[in-house]
Amino acid sequence: MIRDRLARPLRNLRLSVTDRCNLRCQYCMPEEEYVWLPREDMLSFEEMAHLVDIFADLGVDKVRLTGGEPLLRRDLDRLVRLLSGNPRIRDLAMTTNGVLLGEHADALRAAGLHRVTVSLDTLREERFKVLTRRDTHARVLEGIEAVGRAGWPGLKLDTVVMRGVNDDELADLIEYGKTVPAEVRFIEYMDVGGATRWSMDKVVSRTEMLAMLGRRYGRIEPVVEESTAPADRYALPDGTVFGIISSTTEPFCASCDRSRLTADGMWYLCLYAQQGIDLREPLRRGGSRDELKALIVDGWKRRADRGAEQRLRLRDRTPLVQIGRLREDPHLEMHTRGG
Repeated sequence: MIRDRLARPLRNLRLSVTDRCNLRCQYCMPEEEYVWLPREDMLSFEEMAHLVDIFADLGVDKVRLTGGEPLLRRDLDRLVRLLSGNPRIRDLAMTTNGVLLGEHADALRAAGLHRVTVSLDTLREERFKVLTRRDTHARVLEGIEAVGRAGWPGLKLDTVVMRGVNDDELADLIEYGKTVPAEVRFIEYMDVGGATRWSMDKVVSRTEMLAMLGRRYGRIEPVVEESTAPADRYALPDGTVFGIISSTTEPFCASCDRSRLTADGMWYLCLYAQQGIDLREPLRRGGSRDELKALIVDGWKRRADRGAEQRLRLRDRTPLVQIGRLREDPHLEMHTRGG
């Protein structure tokens, strides 16, 4: 197994299939205009599957399809079928905003997708409109229901928690998760990519979340487990389990085994990375499997990224990237590199 300079293995690949999205969430895409990746640069499904197979040669056994909104990529079930046919990929998942999930759930399940995570930041329709600038809340809930009908196990609901925006809904979301059923994961608001209006005073920390939920439910116990998953998991007195991803205030860089491949073939070794490694160019020029493998191995062995920890040490912490730089390089957007 290949390890980086901090002994972290190459195990987990987030594969962005498009940079387009059908929502405009405040913490990800708050601006009015965006620069999109050129269509001709987008990898085909066959190119994506070929690169994933090379990553699998090197130890990757978890792949998560992301976007933008992955279901905007036409015929996504065809890519799922290509990837699910790879016996070395033991966990094939997708993160979606759920708007189009209702109409695609059955096809994706039949194609071999193992798990789904749906982003759900509020249960309130009017609040959803403000957060996303779209009126599709009912369709998201329908998409979540479709997951159950399709028979998928392991549904997760991801909520980005922002002070004064949706931090009064933590318990409501857990109660909703019980009915679906799904495990809810609360994510601290992060200062990455398109979070151009981020500030530390809008971050609700893991400590605060646990205190809020403790007042509602009583004693909350940590779930003790060996995992490199980003969420710390907790159990309520009735056994309900939820997670908190504390990337902003208590980063987990030391165990991070994730990397990100954009829809146009740029490979990023850290969510906070400002530069990536171009895999599309050697792929399309006809570079051999060994050449591509060597490029990936060299990149990972040189990896020393601890972006979230470095950000935590800053005394004057402002958004990572300003809007001018985002327009110059759309790869810095979280909706391009898959968040």
